[in-house]
Amino acid sequence: RVLDYSEPGKVKIDMTEYVKKMVEEFPELVQAVSYPWNSNLITVDTKSPKLSKDKAEVFHTFVAKALFVCKRARQDVQPAVAFMTTRLREPNDGDWCKLKRMMGFLKETQDDVLTLEADSAGVITWHVDASFAVHEDFKSHTGATMSLGTSVIQSLSVKQKVNTRSSTEAELVSLDDVIAKVLWTKLFLEAQGYKIKQNVIFRDNQSSMKLEQNGKTSSGKRTRHFNIKYFYITDLIKNGEV
Repeated sequence: RVLDYSEPGKVKIDMTEYVKKMVEEFPELVQAVSYPWNSNLITVDTKSPKLSKDKAEVFHTFVAKALFVCKRARQDVQPAVAFMTTRLREPNDGDWCKLKRMMGFLKETQDDVLTLEADSAGVITWHVDASFAVHEDFKSHTGATMSLGTSVIQSLSVKQKVNTRSSTEAELVSLDDVIAKVLWTKLFLEAQGYKIKQNVIFRDNQSSMKLEQNGKTSSGKRTRHFNIKYFYITDLIKNGEV
């Protein structure tokens, strides 16, 4: 990994050599593609034959390599990696095809370098979302990004740990998945001497926003079962932390 500080106000994280080596070492020829996954990414083909022991080990190795690189310089493949890490125990041919597609995208974009920068507004911006019941066991999926006005500095793509009964509940769980990062980032930057004017979370679900802002006072018959821990955000909003 190469860190380039040559441009004022920017840092470039270059892992192109690592990505090129991944592509070269992959045991099958991959075709360069423009997208790292398609619409069936999270769909598990239960009828697809399981991989042989040797091929399953290769699958595990390259998912681990992809996890390493996506956490450092290639956040654009993170959703694909997040899914494939759930398939390490019993990968099948369908999972292998998804790995090949992601490798094809890395081949197409192997010269891409991550550039991080921030503006001077003192505003942390988060976008948090959930996909309801998209996994084989009907668990939902959480996605989040964070920036300081320009590039995405942090991101998260993870399968939720609990089953939810509605998209609203899945949205609440998604914020719980990321809230520790939201709070820690603000505290960390303040500890470095930066003045944070706002710590903003953008959402696209009005019901979850009302519950997060008002707590149980906005709860009704369909939401009264929600776990109290998902209203931790309400206290943070009242205290001006978010």
